[in-house]
Amino acid sequence: MEEIAGWVAPIATMIAAMMTAANLGARVTGWGFIVFTVGSIAWTTVGLTSGQTNLVASNAFLTLVNLVGIWRWLGRQVAYEDGAKSAQSESRRSSSPTLFTATGIGGMDVVDPEGQSLGHAVEALIECSTSAVSYVVVASGGVVGIDEKLRAVPREHVHFGCDDLKLHITADEFEALPVLESGHWPAAAKSQGRMAK
Repeated sequence: MEEIAGWVAPIATMIAAMMTAANLGARVTGWGFIVFTVGSIAWTTVGLTSGQTNLVASNAFLTLVNLVGIWRWLGRQVAYEDGAKSAQSESRRSSSPTLFTATGIGGMDVVDPEGQSLGHAVEALIECSTSAVSYVVVASGGVVGIDEKLRAVPREHVHFGCDDLKLHITADEFEALPVLESGHWPAAAKSQGRMAK
């Protein structure tokens, strides 16, 4: 039993860490917490069979934390995502205006007027007084977030589609926008030079 738990514990912990770190949605994250729970129970077994009370105590606590994670991600968050997706799907089949989820902006593909990918949306900043989008932050370049460049694209240069964001500016004009400093985004995005509307 100890030998099996000794193998299950690290494997489950590594798989769960990859699942939750990937941020692939509520279901994957929730299942990541289930796998984390399997790992923490296996670590508790290792601690019990080897007399390591510190391992037992820490993983008993982690099991409780993982159960909260399961409830949050597979309970509440999945319900939120499902509700938003159902409204989005229903709007495409009805005479109501077509909807997309605000949280869905993050990760949406951003394309130039010819449909060529420029990157992906990271965030949209909304004006409190008008509820209007002020600008969209677009990430480009880099690999898995390393060495990516963030640029603020003013709202007037963004068309919000259901499946992507199409810019009304060329790739060169997008590249001419200033690169944002890490952790310091502007109060408003300013256009560089003459941009196509």
